[in-house]
Amino acid sequence: MASPARSSLRGREAETRSPSREETVLGIIATARAKRPKFRDERITMAHGAGGKATAGLIEGLLVPAFASPALDVLGDAGVLTVDGTGLALTTDAFVVTPLRFPGGSIGELAVNGTVNDLAMAGARPQALSLSLILEEGLEAEVLRAEVEAIAGAARDAGVAIVTGDTKVVERGHADQMYVTTAGVGRVDARASLSPAALRPGDHLLLSGPVGRHGTAIMLARGEFELGAEVASDTRSLWPAADALLDAAGPGLRCLRDATRGGVASALNELARASGVAMLVREEAVPVDAVVAGAAEILGIDPMQVANEGVLVAAVAPQHADAALAALRGAPGCADAAVVGEVRTDPAGLVIVETAFGGKRVMDQLVGDPLPRIC
Repeated sequence: MASPARSSLRGREAETRSPSREETVLGIIATARAKRPKFRDERITMAHGAGGKATAGLIEGLLVPAFASPALDVLGDAGVLTVDGTGLALTTDAFVVTPLRFPGGSIGELAVNGTVNDLAMAGARPQALSLSLILEEGLEAEVLRAEVEAIAGAARDAGVAIVTGDTKVVERGHADQMYVTTAGVGRVDARASLSPAALRPGDHLLLSGPVGRHGTAIMLARGEFELGAEVASDTRSLWPAADALLDAAGPGLRCLRDATRGGVASALNELARASGVAMLVREEAVPVDAVVAGAAEILGIDPMQVANEGVLVAAVAPQHADAALAALRGAPGCADAAVVGEVRTDPAGLVIVETAFGGKRVMDQLVGDPLPRIC
């Protein structure tokens, strides 16, 4: 017969081995997240364009299986291919923002910056863009002229040429003034070897600046909320930031993502799922403007889920993190860059937030579309 002491010891060992309620819940969530999203919706809604769960279901559940190719196996901001020994990145995007002009930018600037940023996140120096305009009958010529000038100016600032394009006109009421579609090509930098598969536990997560400015600027420009504060979109080319990171960290730069639709939350969740790692984000370390935080609170969403057009997330090997952060802070618009977290092993595929109160919560992707037509 076992002694009371040994029985007590066995009881403590069993208790130690038993998973906590938190571990059990996280395990259930991780198992569910590991499954490829499925597209089962009967109709397309605005949420399918918001960059959250519905978007993931549309892309990974319908589009990727239909267009299966090696380049689509790892979903990124641009496809990378090799032509005669030269690494090239190719991306395409469409812009349907309303209003066309807003504090800090316009649809024309978004079209250029959004495209060159997708190339930069693949470690490619942007080279050239195509431009297609879908114009609504009745559009004022001065509005069109202003956007053409905005496109030309943004292209000059980004160092890219508009080399081809197309123009279509549709009936009044069919295009909300104008839509812009672009494609971009870039040369993959020799310093770059970027992939979610390169992420390792211990890697540091860097954020290039305050989150949520673009989505908040669009919301305020629509006059949907009676807020007196002014917020300007952060739209800009991120190639200078990517270039600085590549120079400072070299092979220690694991992966880049620009946090557009769905915000930083979607970008981190995509990386965690694609790489099979966990991520820990420290809420207090995330830079966010007070007015953005206030607007997000009114909407009942996390500022990390609000769109950006000039913010990137970088995963960097720990021994290169200090140099990478210093270099990033020297890039245009990145003076407030910060280390906001790190890569962990468990729970695989999840992003965990360490709150300002010392607790933890799962950072989920955006559900629904609280800010439609933002880019």
